[in-house]
Amino acid sequence: MRLEEVKNRKAQKAFLEVSRILYRDDDTWVCPFDKEIDSIFDPKNNVYFKHGEASRWLLYDDNQQLIGRVAAFIDRNSCDKHDQKTGGMGFFECINMQEAANLLFDTGKEWLKERGMEAMDGPINFGENDKYWGLLVDGFSHPSYEIAYNPPYYQELFETYGFQTYYKQEGFHLDITKPLPPRFERIAQRVANNPDYEFKHFRWKEADKYIQDFVSVYNETWPTFKENFQPLEVSYIKKTLKKAKAIIDEEFICIAYSKGKPIAIYLMYPDVNMILKHLNGKLNLSAKLKFLYLKKKKTITRARGVLMGVVPAYQSRGVEAGIILTLVKVFERKPHYTEIEFSWVGDFNPKMKKIFMSVGCTTAKHYITYRYLFDRNAEFRRYPIPEDDKK
Repeated sequence: MRLEEVKNRKAQKAFLEVSRILYRDDDTWVCPFDKEIDSIFDPKNNVYFKHGEASRWLLYDDNQQLIGRVAAFIDRNSCDKHDQKTGGMGFFECINMQEAANLLFDTGKEWLKERGMEAMDGPINFGENDKYWGLLVDGFSHPSYEIAYNPPYYQELFETYGFQTYYKQEGFHLDITKPLPPRFERIAQRVANNPDYEFKHFRWKEADKYIQDFVSVYNETWPTFKENFQPLEVSYIKKTLKKAKAIIDEEFICIAYSKGKPIAIYLMYPDVNMILKHLNGKLNLSAKLKFLYLKKKKTITRARGVLMGVVPAYQSRGVEAGIILTLVKVFERKPHYTEIEFSWVGDFNPKMKKIFMSVGCTTAKHYITYRYLFDRNAEFRRYPIPEDDKK
């Protein structure tokens, strides 16, 4: 076997090609946009390069055929906020061969060790954790846009190498053709009728205001359960929304206010994977025309819930129910939508899981985010669960 670090355009294309080769017989897999994956490793497009670095490798067999790939990265803003200095690895793809997987994992480990790291999390993204985060271990059905998908045998490759479960994640599905549970709807209606609360949808013509409010809620909410929290940057959200403008539905982004103060957010995308399934990762002229045609035909019938958050002072007041009721009314105007996938909720956030279950969601997928300690004698500690939620 032979490793090659990705350092030129030819290798960049080969990095993309690995997944097409490995998934060519998997009808469930959806090829992400080549441009999207390339942008993650482009300092001009990924703001995480302002405080981090990344590298990628290809793996060839003895016949010079591509059989794997991996990436490793360091976020200097968060790597010190752990028991050990921790980097990341991701975009792992590999044939079902432990020796090959070990070589890829070792390569990422050594690169991180040379830069002072003592552990690596994976598979994760070089960016926010709403994209390509965690290993799918159960529920190998359609993957939603930017959500992890992989063969079942990857779990054994990771765990045999020595990765340990850092935290578990669940993906929920909601059949929106069914009515809300009566108790949930009563709570939601009560909140919606409360004059102290207002639920607004994002508008491009006021993008700066809504993005600032979105970031304000996120940065006030997530430190309560995110161990290695780092503030969300306005520039990151602007770039993310601008990049996804072609598929964003303004009514799928909701911000709740209490007497003018932003107190809760919800972000959802149309699940564009239902179109990407037909494009093989390309976005040339013919692909763009096909994309527009399929979009106009209302091919997308599923939405992907990206995140929901309520600032601590307003939690347990039913604000989440008010947001969901607001979105239900949106879907009443868009009856071609039949399903929402909420991806994902960590086991460190049981309150959010209870909310999804109360609205009628079912657990559909399970993921694991692993950690590997370089010192094999060091004590391993899972991601902490808030004390109040252990009872």
